[in-house]
Amino acid sequence: MTTTQPLKIGFIGLGIMGAPMAGHLISAGHQLFVYTLGKMPEAIASSNATQCDSAAAVAEGADIIILMVPDTPDVGAALFADKGIAAGLSKGKVVVDMSSISPVETKEFAKKIEALGCDYLDAPVSGGDVGAKNATLSIMCGGKPEVFERVKPVLECMGKNITLVGGSGDGQTCKVANQIVVALTINAVAEGLLFAARAGADPSKVRQALMGGLATSRILDILGDRMIKRTFDPGFRVALHQKDLNLALGAAKQLGLALPATANAQQLFSVCVANGGAAWDHSGMVRALETMANFEIGQKVD
Repeated sequence: MTTTQPLKIGFIGLGIMGAPMAGHLISAGHQLFVYTLGKMPEAIASSNATQCDSAAAVAEGADIIILMVPDTPDVGAALFADKGIAAGLSKGKVVVDMSSISPVETKEFAKKIEALGCDYLDAPVSGGDVGAKNATLSIMCGGKPEVFERVKPVLECMGKNITLVGGSGDGQTCKVANQIVVALTINAVAEGLLFAARAGADPSKVRQALMGGLATSRILDILGDRMIKRTFDPGFRVALHQKDLNLALGAAKQLGLALPATANAQQLFSVCVANGGAAWDHSGMVRALETMANFEIGQKVD
């Protein structure tokens, strides 16, 4: 974890991902101003972070304000609603959105914040709850190079692979591409393990063997293990991954692109949601395939 001079940092959104991310900033010695709509996590509540009663109060106290909220409307509300971040900004401050949202809306958000004399960086992440807890997130950034360099030491407290992809919105575009690859890989792992189990092989042994070859991946390692052990607590929720694939398919339509495998993965997530799985970890995609096969990984073959 990179250490820097203590900074005044705001953090809005303290859920499964945001809470450990904010915790790393506190551990690095930064002064945090925090606000969340849900229950304040105990680890944050018992720290020296300043708990604020609005996003505007966070922006008033901090020089760099980080958002980690679920969706595009949530970012818009956090920024521009009554007592939102914009109401508490003063010139020279930086807003860093680490949520996964629309690249098109991100560009508009950036313009509005810059019109207030402040800077904006989109910096969505990949790595899930494990990466958030271990400060090993991959962080994909869009914005001005000088703003990226100013914020990078802060990002290094939360992640390892930190890349300036391009201008405003390009970090979010990169994250959408990431979510396409992740969804398709989850699909591949789920189908491979389900095939092996239905054929009578031990899926845990199959996974172990695959981890030593070209098929290896972090998804096979982490999410494949969850599929076998039937641990579908998030993690990263099916509903959120479904939201990200909606962004991908909507943008693809605008670009005249066909993304057939992405559309298929989205349909599998829809099966999960239809069966009460919106809050499952996205490894729960395997349950959609199991429903169609009338067979579960771990079930004995007749």
